[in-house]
Amino acid sequence: MDAVELGVNLFVILFALLDPIGNLPIFAAATAGASMRQRIAVSWWVCVFAALFLVAIFFTGLAVLQFFGISMAAFRIAGGILLLLLGLEMARGDFISSFVDKDAASDLADVRGYARRRFQRLVVPFAIPLMIGPGAISAIIIQAGEAEKIGPAGTIASMVAIAAACIVSFVSFALTGPISRVLGEVGLAVVVRVLGLILCALAIQFILMGLAEALPGMISSGVTSPYPSGG
Repeated sequence: MDAVELGVNLFVILFALLDPIGNLPIFAAATAGASMRQRIAVSWWVCVFAALFLVAIFFTGLAVLQFFGISMAAFRIAGGILLLLLGLEMARGDFISSFVDKDAASDLADVRGYARRRFQRLVVPFAIPLMIGPGAISAIIIQAGEAEKIGPAGTIASMVAIAAACIVSFVSFALTGPISRVLGEVGLAVVVRVLGLILCALAIQFILMGLAEALPGMISSGVTSPYPSGG
C-alpha cells in the first residue's frame, strides 16, 4: 500500500464513520433558530475540534489507551453507553427543544458567543462519540500503524485525508439551513426520533461488540456481525 492509497482509504473510512449526511438532522435540531452565520460558526468549531482530535489520536491514541490501561473493548462499551443515552433522549424526550438556544433568534449578531455556547453543548455527545466514536478512533489508530510503515509520505497522506473528511463535514453542516426549511418543525422532530431509535440500536451494537471482544465465545458472531460481506 502506497501513501496515496492509504490517504484515499482513510478518507473513505472517515467519511463513512463521521457520517456528516446522517448527522445533518441532529445538527439542524441543535442549531434550530440560528442564522446562517451562526450555523457556519458552530460548524467550524465542531469540525476544527474533530480534526484536531483525530490528529491527536493519530499520533498518540494507542499510547494513551495503553498508558491508562484501557482496551478498545472497554472504549467500545463506554462509547456505546453514551450513544445509548443520547438515543434514548432523542427517541423519548423533546430533544429538539433541549438544544435550542433561546438567545439565538434575539441576538443574531452574536455569532461568536452563540458558536461558543453551541460548541460547549455539542462536544459531548455530538462530536464525541456520535461523530468520533470507537469506530473512527480504532480506524485512526490502525491507519497510523500503516502510515508508520510507509514513512513521512504516509503521515502526510493521512493528515490530508483527515482534513478532507472534516472539510466535507463542515460544508455539510453549514448547509443545514435548506434541510431545516424543507423538513419543517414537525418533519425534523419525526426524523430525529427515528434516528434516536436507530442510534439506540447502534449503541447496543457497540456494546455487544465490546463485550464480544472482552469475553470471547460468550456472544455469537452472528450478533456482532449480522450481515457479513460476501455471504
